[in-house]
Amino acid sequence: MDVICQAKSGMGKTAVFVLSTLQQIEHHIGQVAALVLCHTRELAYQICHEFERLSTYLPDIKAAVFYGGVNIRIHKDLLKNECPHIVVGTPGRILALARDKDLSLKDVRHFILDECDKILESLDMRRDVQEIFKMTPHDKQVMMFSATLSKEIRPFCKKFVQDVMSHGHNT
Repeated sequence: MDVICQAKSGMGKTAVFVLSTLQQIEHHIGQVAALVLCHTRELAYQICHEFERLSTYLPDIKAAVFYGGVNIRIHKDLLKNECPHIVVGTPGRILALARDKDLSLKDVRHFILDECDKILESLDMRRDVQEIFKMTPHDKQVMMFSATLSKEIRPFCKKFVQDVMSHGHNT
């Protein structure tokens, strides 16, 4: 079931998708099963940290974070040598890694946009996300989270989801 969730900051949106993803994820060696996109490095880093914190008792599950400003070689090596099950990152870097075939998105079952309004408001990021989205399987769960969802952004959110269940006020 696809989800669009709007809730105020500090309400635990991150914990919701981190826990539900960890609970559902099927981890196979060398396969990325979940992809989380966000608009800043800081947020990407925080989310990856949450995955690590909440998966303490799931030692087989690995998460990794990818964003620009880090030498892409480091990211390529990491993907080759210890491919994570959960990838968190910013759209530009994720797209670069996917285009270069270093990051395979063919096994993604969970596609998550955090602060989706911030991502979709930026034309460049929106384009990157759409391209990344096309590289993932048709059959996956899409979850979008946001503190605010303006009327302008809503139609773009809807483009990504199928049989959607909306949560939050005034959806």
